[in-house]
Amino acid sequence: MKTSVIILNYNGKKYLEKFLPILIAHTPDVEIIIVDNASDDDSVLFLKQQFPLLRLIIFSKNFGFAQGYRLALQQIESDIFVLLNSDIEVTDNWLSPLVDFLAQNHNVAAVQPKIKSYHQKQYFEHAGASGGFLDKYGYPFCRGRIFDFCEKDEKQYNKNIPIFWATGACLVIKKNAYFEAGELDGYFFAHMEEIDLCWRLQNLGYEIYCIPESEIYHVGGGTLDKSNPFKTYLNFRNNLVMIFKNHPNYLLILFVRFFLDTLAWLVFLLKRKPKHSWAITKAYFGFFKYIFSTKNKNMTIKKEKFNTQIGKNKLWKKSIVWEYFIKKRKKFEG
Repeated sequence: MKTSVIILNYNGKKYLEKFLPILIAHTPDVEIIIVDNASDDDSVLFLKQQFPLLRLIIFSKNFGFAQGYRLALQQIESDIFVLLNSDIEVTDNWLSPLVDFLAQNHNVAAVQPKIKSYHQKQYFEHAGASGGFLDKYGYPFCRGRIFDFCEKDEKQYNKNIPIFWATGACLVIKKNAYFEAGELDGYFFAHMEEIDLCWRLQNLGYEIYCIPESEIYHVGGGTLDKSNPFKTYLNFRNNLVMIFKNHPNYLLILFVRFFLDTLAWLVFLLKRKPKHSWAITKAYFGFFKYIFSTKNKNMTIKKEKFNTQIGKNKLWKKSIVWEYFIKKRKKFEG
């Protein structure tokens, strides 16, 4: 199966300098494509001078993660797409277990490797850890990471298991399944677009797996730091949009989420972070804009195509908010 590794770059020259040679060394005989989202840090000049043989797709504006990949993947003819962040250090033979598992399992649409922290290599990394899940109210968490708490990797999550979502930091996905599910939703811009895509794959009856035999290291926060209120805005808005699109009982879930998000709004205010509280408020305005907007119809998929009950049945049956903040649960227990 022909495979392409696609890196979406925005002002990531320092990461390309550091990690691209490692990727090339550990990924022989696989097409590597760099997609530039209108960087202004000389990324394109660097790539043309240092890696002239690599395929380069250049956009005239920053489309964000979701729409940038959406437009790029429409131009790539491969059986398997590997969406890889620029701030990732791969390891020897990292790709083969992922591609082999997809090739051997017809009903598996996407996989991810184990993702650990580049700066603390004994610990899992926030974006994906050892596989992603969603709780009953649509909150994401991972095997090895719940909210901001990341576990030390002691090989406790080394088993291949079905997961609910695979991280966009390193998403390995079959092309046919990707397009069947309707591609990434460009409205998301960044954050949770891969969870939305994986939810649609679940609603189509596909499975998604984590393959911990493959291990990579992620810097994280290279483009948008967690202290940035815009990140808060995207996380809250996109989570609401994702629930609206994919959950069969979205009205009930969104009703509960309003109260939980109001608590988060108050917490930010008490922590003297009013910009983040305002970001949550703006997220709700953005969510309602999404619902009533017509210009985004080409970026979304009508629910009638999917069996949303399948995805609902694969949600974690408890509330991770309750388990983490009230019961003080910090580790994944299945």
